[in-house]
Amino acid sequence: MDQSVSIGVDVADQYGTYEDYLDSQVNETDMFYLEDEDLARQLVELNYRGSGDTLKRQEFYSRKKQLEMRNTSNVNAPRKLASNNKDLSEHPFLQALANREELVRNGKLTTIIFIRDHNKKGQEVSGYIDYGDRLKNENFENYFDLKKRLMPKLADLSYLNWETQTSTSNSTSNFQVMADGENGLLFKNKRDRKIINVDPDMAPGDNTTRTELHTPEYLQVVIYDHMPRRKS
Repeated sequence: MDQSVSIGVDVADQYGTYEDYLDSQVNETDMFYLEDEDLARQLVELNYRGSGDTLKRQEFYSRKKQLEMRNTSNVNAPRKLASNNKDLSEHPFLQALANREELVRNGKLTTIIFIRDHNKKGQEVSGYIDYGDRLKNENFENYFDLKKRLMPKLADLSYLNWETQTSTSNSTSNFQVMADGENGLLFKNKRDRKIINVDPDMAPGDNTTRTELHTPEYLQVVIYDHMPRRKS
């Protein structure tokens, strides 16, 4: 058992029960001489063993309750949307992303964005982007504030540089990439295992809609919205 307890970490969060907390301050030598786990715990509780600054049972559980209340409050707190209070009326693509942001963040909607445009070097690139995955890993206020421009990356679901022929494909937290000889590129939703077919000549799949967005912001934008169903 670990004799030392880090004062910097709240022990009420570190240990599940008060007994676990006491046990952490009892070492093998203590058990060798005492041969009684309950007695060892009592000595720690009375500050005869351990760090010498042991929390009383009531204080331990009082701290634990406060931590649980704080964590519950954090979970229930409304999440600030990156698109809040942004005037995107002249930016149809960003407005479309803003309309979906809350649903995607809370898991009620999963969205794949296809973008085709020129990069900073003037090369034509295209790719499929997992909107939810990007939302979790990037500060989207930069996009909604027009400080950055959303473009496909090598780490996205798929990426192709038409000039250099550089191509990649990567599964994300929401989708698994599937290469199919007959149907081309497919994406499987990891929650309900439904297939999203991005072939424009095919149906996109169950609970999935395909929206081609005509906007001066990019050469081509297609948005695939999938409403996942949890398994019963």
